[in-house]
Amino acid sequence: MDDKRIGVYIHIPFCASKCGYCDFCSLPGKDKLMPYYQDAVLIQLQESLPLLKDYFIDSVYFGGGTPSYYGAARLVEMLRELKMTNRLMKDSEITVECNPDSVRRRDIAELRKEGVNRISLGAQCADDALLKLIGRRHNWHQVELAVRRIRQGGIKNISVDLIYGLPGQTREGWAETLTRTLALKPAHISCYGLRLEEGTPMYERYQGTDEIPSDDDQADMYLYAVDLLERHGFRQYEISNFSRPGYESRHNLKYWRLGDYIGFGAAAHSNIGMLRYSYTRNVREYISGVFADQDIIDEKEELTDFDRASEYLMLGLRTTGGICREEYLEVYRSSFDPLEDTLRVFRDNGWAEEHEGRWRFTPGGFLLSNVLIGVLLESQTRERFNANPWIKEAFEKLGQKVPLPVAQEPFMN
Repeated sequence: MDDKRIGVYIHIPFCASKCGYCDFCSLPGKDKLMPYYQDAVLIQLQESLPLLKDYFIDSVYFGGGTPSYYGAARLVEMLRELKMTNRLMKDSEITVECNPDSVRRRDIAELRKEGVNRISLGAQCADDALLKLIGRRHNWHQVELAVRRIRQGGIKNISVDLIYGLPGQTREGWAETLTRTLALKPAHISCYGLRLEEGTPMYERYQGTDEIPSDDDQADMYLYAVDLLERHGFRQYEISNFSRPGYESRHNLKYWRLGDYIGFGAAAHSNIGMLRYSYTRNVREYISGVFADQDIIDEKEELTDFDRASEYLMLGLRTTGGICREEYLEVYRSSFDPLEDTLRVFRDNGWAEEHEGRWRFTPGGFLLSNVLIGVLLESQTRERFNANPWIKEAFEKLGQKVPLPVAQEPFMN
């Protein structure tokens, strides 16, 4: 039996309305496109999945948009198409994203019967006024009802998504959201800091204002969540993700551990071996392209070993599993020493820790992860040039300065 595993992601771009912070590929008020989109995805599944005969599918993730708004019947039809390949494993993790206002007990039971065993519920916060402010269609009572309906429908593995750093949100308000979320007894909690994406209504309204909590206040909210959730039995396994033991998101771990995954639908991304590609974000273009057998690829890239090594650092250090010398050498046969020298500096500053040869960020390091990972990537680049003197010679012949990064003085003792 072949051991190769792959995850399947199916993007559902439809939703009842678009939230003020949302920059995802989502279409409110376009329900008339749903039947055509369904047919397009089914065609793509039928055409693409035979190419995966050497893989076993061990995770499926329906993301959005709002898959629960799209309807259980359509999701079931897609799952049955996956099953036709005989590659979907019986113990696969199958996740559906839901919004509280579109959770129906009958739909949950139908999904459960077809194999769905995990629900990711977009609760965001427990303050009804804040929910209205950011454009959510539900209140907290509906969150509680949704959790009850999901359990009554037979699905026990529930993940709750939360956002901190919302306009006017206080540390006390965030603490209340966490407390009320814990009372729901979920298996998994995700805590995301608000990001104001250009082009969204909230960006236009709040960018550059003092209505968004300061960086220090958001850092306090984050560290409070890390501490509180740990005390209630949740293990942090990624910057923003916490779970009870054994309930980590298997599908999302594929992204952070360089696993293989294949996406279907508009804006869906895939990574198979060293090939990465994504489909057009334009839903109408995606539908017509599939029907007419035209190219719907938006971006495509063949990764190099160096690209993969850089991803190993960036993604591995997002998780509490971290990185180690042996895995790095397996991905990219170059010295780990310069990276370890830098990691020791991070450790001296309280940003990283090492245990049995594995390096990972501390909660304080996670807050600075973008900067710290950038420094590590520069250390990696310096090593690349040092190990390949011909690159420097080639630049010199062209009369160009070798683009070696400078030492990061602020991080040195």
